[in-house]
Amino acid sequence: MAVYTLPDLPYDVAALAPHVSGELMSLHHGKHHAAYVKAANETLDKLAGADAAQIAGLDRSLAFNVSGHVLHSMFWLSMAPDGGGEPDGELGDAIRESFGSYATFRDQFSAALTTVQGSGWAALVWEPLAQRLLVAQLHDHQSNTLVGSTPVLLADAWEHAYYLDYRNDKQAWSKAFFAVADWRSAQERFAGRVVASTASR
Repeated sequence: MAVYTLPDLPYDVAALAPHVSGELMSLHHGKHHAAYVKAANETLDKLAGADAAQIAGLDRSLAFNVSGHVLHSMFWLSMAPDGGGEPDGELGDAIRESFGSYATFRDQFSAALTTVQGSGWAALVWEPLAQRLLVAQLHDHQSNTLVGSTPVLLADAWEHAYYLDYRNDKQAWSKAFFAVADWRSAQERFAGRVVASTASR
């Protein structure tokens, strides 16, 4: 039976310093992300032998842990040692069309990242019905998700993503994230949504 596995980081653990320290990355990837992978696999094992009374709780556990695994896997790709700046090309045009300007998008994304109540994520997503980009604030890993949307850029708002480096200064974490945001990989995900939305028509 196939199982979930922890992906390697696409760069050295200290490559995002000084914006994200190597110690924080090591804990976040090697401990927190790994824990979601482990719990997802354990939940799959339990589901294989579950009775009807156990299914609902296990389904919630699976949604939480698999979503945590998927989001973290994309989060590592949303940052790069040579990231930062502003997106150009098709994605840059779409951001300006959807938000009016890059600055307006950045302000909305930062607000989503810094105002999460409890734990969650900020996401730039492509919403296929309206055919536009939106900023979404996800709660935990799986709540308030826009069904059918395609994530383009993700930033983790859980305390374990920033507290070691920035304590409770969420604005500083937001600035640090934008300093390493990988717009090239975001453009690849955005280009993929074009193929997907065209094929589904």
